[in-house]
Amino acid sequence: LDDMTNTYGTFGTSSGGPGGGGVIDVDEDPIFVPASVFYNDIEWYKVGLRFKGNSSLQSSWSNGILKLAFKMDFDEYEDDYPQIDNQRFYGFKKFSLKNNYNDQSFLREKISADVFANAGLAVSNTAFYTLYIDHGDGPEYFGLYTLVEEVDNTVIDTQFSSDDGNLYKPEDYGASFEEGTFNEDGFEKKTNEDEADWSDIEALFAALHDDTRTTNPATWRTNLEAIFDVDTFLHYLAVNTVIQNWDTYGRMPQNYYLYNNPDNSKLTWIPWDYNEALQTGNMGGSLPLNFSSLSASEWPLIGYLYSDEVYRLIYDNYVQATIEGPFETSYIQSVYATYSSLIEPYATSEVSGRTFLNGSSDFYQAITTLNQHAASRASAVSQYLD
Repeated sequence: LDDMTNTYGTFGTSSGGPGGGGVIDVDEDPIFVPASVFYNDIEWYKVGLRFKGNSSLQSSWSNGILKLAFKMDFDEYEDDYPQIDNQRFYGFKKFSLKNNYNDQSFLREKISADVFANAGLAVSNTAFYTLYIDHGDGPEYFGLYTLVEEVDNTVIDTQFSSDDGNLYKPEDYGASFEEGTFNEDGFEKKTNEDEADWSDIEALFAALHDDTRTTNPATWRTNLEAIFDVDTFLHYLAVNTVIQNWDTYGRMPQNYYLYNNPDNSKLTWIPWDYNEALQTGNMGGSLPLNFSSLSASEWPLIGYLYSDEVYRLIYDNYVQATIEGPFETSYIQSVYATYSSLIEPYATSEVSGRTFLNGSSDFYQAITTLNQHAASRASAVSQYLD
């Protein structure tokens, strides 16, 4: 907490730079500290624990809400404590505990991940957990969290045949793939960090922006597909646009991974962070199904591929498959009913100062809004495909 105070100011006091407000630009992650973790009467020792997030972390802190998001690494301190070498939580080395910031339904992260998974895409597993923290006065209920599997650990280890490929977490400048913007800092390596090699990303930039896109589309597609798993991206794009998720590629240069799959040497898209999904959203709102509000040159992975009639047909087929399958209205509304019933007693019993709810009615209204949203997306898809 002292580290948080030094970085973001006094708890419950808005800061954020000159004059207050806004978001402080922080280059470094919060520090890890050792903690004991208890679950089902089992203790894990010297677990690395730190806060996570950027704008969400700062907003929660400045507004005096102590329900903060965390990252856990179960063998972060194995060099100092050899007894915990390769310590795992039921097979997991590390994961995120997300606080469902800006989500009064508590469901957006979990449901979105399940939709991607049910569509057959590689994505983090998620689960609901109630979290109690003892920071000096005994265990206190910190609320209902969503546990999210980390991509750079068990996702690539279990959902691909090998975890030896380059894994990137693109963010900020360059992550839009706009022509001429490639830079190494925009593609943080999460594996093979000691190898100063971004040649696969550079090859994707080159193939994407090659002149053959307009002079010989068939050649352009062949060369692009040699380095990029286009089908997976189009499938992801269809799902993401049907469910609506604005806080990622197309609006924001963040919240996705690229993994160079050793099976085919193709960069494969992996979605990440969905607490802002299942709604119209901010920053211009979620993209329409035909991407009419998109600048193709600023977001060429969407703009250029959608402009190609071969790829657009594939995308359209995935849009239809999504609304008839993992996001079919009656099915997804039944999922909302099941999960909201499961978490209701834990969500509505969160306490002031450790909740984003103003009252229980916020939770119930958020579930109603999700159901209305599901119906509206079926109508939107029908109009788009008509």
